[in-house]
Amino acid sequence: MSPWAVSSPCTAECASHRLPPVTAAVRARRYVALTTALAHGVATGPRLVRREVLRARARGVIRALGLELETSTTALTRPRRPGEPGSLIVSDHISWLDALALFAVEPATTLAKREVAQWPLFGTLARQAGVRFIDRDRLRTLPGTVAQVTATLRDGRSVVVFPQGTTWCTESGSGFRRAMFQAAIYADAPVRPVTVSYRQRGMPSTVAAFLGDDSFGSSLHRVISARELRVSVMAHPELRPLPDRRRLAVSAHAAIRGTEAPAHV
Repeated sequence: MSPWAVSSPCTAECASHRLPPVTAAVRARRYVALTTALAHGVATGPRLVRREVLRARARGVIRALGLELETSTTALTRPRRPGEPGSLIVSDHISWLDALALFAVEPATTLAKREVAQWPLFGTLARQAGVRFIDRDRLRTLPGTVAQVTATLRDGRSVVVFPQGTTWCTESGSGFRRAMFQAAIYADAPVRPVTVSYRQRGMPSTVAAFLGDDSFGSSLHRVISARELRVSVMAHPELRPLPDRRRLAVSAHAAIRGTEAPAHV
């Protein structure tokens, strides 16, 4: 089985509203605002790869969806001196919104499953933003992907990956797959664990989760219908690249879950 072919017990039934959905009138306004925000993004064209432009457009889409963004930092990486590698930014994976929230804090090269490229408007924007699409089910493509990530890090650019391999209904999820951590080891790049989580009225919410055979359209409608939905991006201290990718993956996952890595790893 491919390292990317991860199975989650979470299904579309796990995604539910914690609060009553907004009214039809509010949903309609949000759909109009979202269409306008996406159209502006598409019209931006190649300039969307610029960090300040992508950050602004991502925040505009988040506002249009009716979400609030909360973050513990204004940047996910520290300034780099010439010749220093970028950071491998690793996050838990709950929703298609995760990457959008990370873009809204600090845009970086992002890996996404190839199906995203086919999503209406969002796929176009992802391509314009420089997202790199991978086939998680083809083992033979994995070494090439690791090599590309290594080269990007060595070039001083940061890369966002979701090492859980699939989405889960909460930030705890499963352990991290190890392959992309090898790129950090090869490039001698720091690893920045980041927790993305969702709340409604301060309480954990699964409404944004994109799970199982759920369609993008139904997930989008659920998000637009959500009341008082907040997405939080919390960056944790950088991890230096350990020589053992298993230990590095376990330590990063422990940081995201807010637990200590097992002493035996």
